[in-house]
Amino acid sequence: MALGVFGLTVGLALGGAVLLGALGYVLQRTVDTEAFRTADAVALLAAEDALPDPLPVAGGQVRVQVIDTQGRIRAASIDADRLVPMVRPERLDTGHRQRLEAPAERVGLAGPVRVVAVPAGTAADPLTVLVARSMADVRHSTHVARVILLVAFPLLVAVLAVVAWRVVGATLRPVEALRRGAEEITGRAGAGRLPVPASADEIHRLAVTLNGMLDRLETARARQRAFVSDAAHELRSPLTNIRTELEVAQRLADRTDWTAVTANLLADTERLSRLVDDLLLLARLDETPIARGTGPVELGALLTEVAARYPSPPVRVAPPPDPLWTIGNVDELRRVLSNLVDNAVRHAHGSVLLAAEPSGEAAYHLVTVTDDGPGIPADDRRRVFDRFTRLDDGRGRDDGGAGLGLAIVRELVRRAGGTITLTDADGRVDAQSGLRVCLLLPASSIEDGLGQT
Repeated sequence: MALGVFGLTVGLALGGAVLLGALGYVLQRTVDTEAFRTADAVALLAAEDALPDPLPVAGGQVRVQVIDTQGRIRAASIDADRLVPMVRPERLDTGHRQRLEAPAERVGLAGPVRVVAVPAGTAADPLTVLVARSMADVRHSTHVARVILLVAFPLLVAVLAVVAWRVVGATLRPVEALRRGAEEITGRAGAGRLPVPASADEIHRLAVTLNGMLDRLETARARQRAFVSDAAHELRSPLTNIRTELEVAQRLADRTDWTAVTANLLADTERLSRLVDDLLLLARLDETPIARGTGPVELGALLTEVAARYPSPPVRVAPPPDPLWTIGNVDELRRVLSNLVDNAVRHAHGSVLLAAEPSGEAAYHLVTVTDDGPGIPADDRRRVFDRFTRLDDGRGRDDGGAGLGLAIVRELVRRAGGTITLTDADGRVDAQSGLRVCLLLPASSIEDGLGQT
């Protein structure tokens, strides 16, 4: 605030100095113009050899003399000295128009005095017309302007400082309210909101934007807390099983069936390892920005590769008649299909079918994983993609699963630029007999795919 007022003061001071300089220059040019106009009129009379004496020049602040090259006065105005020229002849440049300064006492006017010289007469008898005008009015005008500025300047600065203080204070008051609100939010636990001013200006939009950011941060924090809580719960289960197995084995001592204990410990360790791997993968997906397209992937070959890991039946592949290409990370797409097929095999009664075909949308290919298991109720088909979600029915609780498989699938499909939906095995979305997982992946020709690698 003080710096702004100081800058305003300096600016006004510079403006006042420029104004005084411009005013003095304009008034001086006005005096010169009037003097030259008078001198030109007298020179015209001299050219016609019609100089009256005294010269008919009106005005108490004007003196006119017509002198020859010797400095003798040929004609003069009534108030002008007839014996002493206003300017010595040696100072004159014969044949040129000049502006000169002359002593006030030599001219008989209140100083300072401005004198103009205009050549006149003929070649045989060259003359010079001298016109003197007092600069007293110019000095008086600039003095009055200077006094007015000196008196008005402090008042103007004071008024502007008060106005600036009020305006800036009113402008920054919502900002101070935002600061206090942010300080209160920082000092307490839980969600908080910043005050939103009623005015529809930049501060209002800033407050709305910041509150939106706080909402997103609170949502992310709640999601993180839930994630940590669920992860801790899921990690506790295999660790508890391992500890229980070891404690029982220790108590039984020689009666312990170490073969069974080892098998149980290996199973729990593998479950724990899978869970840690899934948690690390989700954490990496949350932190890594989406990078679309790392290479061409032929969907028919990928389906055949994934299906080869399972006995046939139950897993079968319906290869597309023509190659279907997409752009993506082959490892991530393989992980998507593997998770889906694992889930389908776990709940299928006897059949799992993998297929790929062009979709109704020209820019996408459709990949489906269909099983003949119990299906998923329509109300739960969006919820199963949430992390650590396991349904209570026969299909939902995986053997050793933590409810992260479909969450990983959704994140990887989103990174590939596709979508995933669940329907009934025969294409309906409201039945519970079998399940079909539909993946829409961006379509690409082999030439496009090779051009992006």
